[in-house]
Amino acid sequence: MKRLGLLLLFLVVALDVLRGEAQTPGKVHRVSFILTDSPIAKMMGPEPAHAPFRAFLHEMRGRGYVEGQNLILARRSLEGRYERASEVVAELIRLKVDVIVSLLTPVIRDVRRVTTTVPIVMAASSAPVEAGLVASLARPGGNVTGLTSDTGPELEGKRLEILKEGVRGVSRVAFIGTSADWENERGQGARAAARALGLTLFLAEHGLNDYTGAFGVIARERPDALVTSFTPHHYVHRRLIIEFAAKNRLPAMYSFREFVEAGGLISYGADLRDNFRRAAIYVDRILKGAKPGDLPIEQPTKFELVVNMKTAKALGLTIPQTFLMRADEVIK
Repeated sequence: MKRLGLLLLFLVVALDVLRGEAQTPGKVHRVSFILTDSPIAKMMGPEPAHAPFRAFLHEMRGRGYVEGQNLILARRSLEGRYERASEVVAELIRLKVDVIVSLLTPVIRDVRRVTTTVPIVMAASSAPVEAGLVASLARPGGNVTGLTSDTGPELEGKRLEILKEGVRGVSRVAFIGTSADWENERGQGARAAARALGLTLFLAEHGLNDYTGAFGVIARERPDALVTSFTPHHYVHRRLIIEFAAKNRLPAMYSFREFVEAGGLISYGADLRDNFRRAAIYVDRILKGAKPGDLPIEQPTKFELVVNMKTAKALGLTIPQTFLMRADEVIK
């Protein structure tokens, strides 16, 4: 009986301790995610409409972060107004966020101008070393780490190869981009790939938020198809480009699936849902004490080929069945 009494006393004390621990509030982490173009409404709710951001949320939940309990998530979107980046980041600094997640190299550059101490995770970027954001991919240094959204200049050649395979008879292709896009490593890679594929690739140069010149060159030169350079400017103006291609009955290759979802023909590029999911892993590691400068920057591991058959039909194209079988998604 004495032993039983001691055991019961031990159990009561243990339960009190556990109950006290459960009631002790843990650390609440403050994380901000800044989208660049999508409406803020698409970020809202437990299952947001923005698919990549939804993947980020799911991964955070899977790692034990629950909004309203141990996580405060500050959702922000520039909604295409990149000049607002510094203003938005300054607000987040006042909120004392622990980590800022965003994407696109020009935006990340503006975020870093405001803070060199708050950890910054890139959900998608291009050429972060060349842009001066990090010292190297293996050892970023500073407060920036995360993921790129491309694997270098060879990806541009791959897009041209896919375009030629999917659209028979393509010979002359317009490259919509700036002179810098044309001359940089990726532009040079596209030009070298075009020569190897027997394609004639020419520059249709656009200005800052102005595609009049580019569209004029294309109308005059009458190419068989067009491709867009790898730059955020096209993402912002994707509907304008897609409408021009449709009006002029031009097959087009784009970098991201959102172009095809909006009516473009073909896209080949990194699966941003996977990139955003992996960004959550970086956030988790930083919140657990890792320094961003010590976390190697990773390249995308999943790429997706998306084809819009509605657009193909409108253009009078017959896409080879073997090509469609390779596609990750066919929009019908």
